Amino acid sequence: MGISYQDSYVGQLRKLVGHTPLIVPSIRAIISNDAGKVLFIKVNGRWGMPAGSIELGESIYETLKREVKEETGLEVVSATLIAIYTGKPVVENKFYDKYQTFEFLFKVDSWVGELLRRTDETTDAEFFDIDARPVDRDGYWGEHFTEVFEDYYKYNGTLILK
Repeated sequence: MGISYQDSYVGQLRKLVGHTPLIVPSIRAIISNDAGKVLFIKVNGRWGMPAGSIELGESIYETLKREVKEETGLEVVSATLIAIYTGKPVVENKFYDKYQTFEFLFKVDSWVGELLRRTDETTDAEFFDIDARPVDRDGYWGEHFTEVFEDYYKYNGTLILK
């Protein structure tokens, strides 16, 4: 079980600054199985990849391991940082909180454990062919996800900075 949003570092900041835009380091994980299918999770009715924000006193790699475990039940054994995204326009979540992206994209090289389809944070999880990726009822597919997968496929061992 993960920490509640209200008790998280970002939740505590929000109590102080309201909806003022924040820059919050976060991770996103691309996890594939032996068949080359990519793991997607459903959070708040939307499909995406495991992701989340850093907690105070945590390294970005520890954030990756914690978020993947909380959202999927899987344990990251090793991972490669393939891209860092910054400087995107400020985005707004469903609570009208504003953020500037500061995301570390990892390719999880190896993992162990059994995939949990439901967790405290997710309502579904499944491996999909990237060409048959899940799309929400309203046709939602985040533009950033397209960029993430373009970078994933073109990654050649050199960190991508955006």
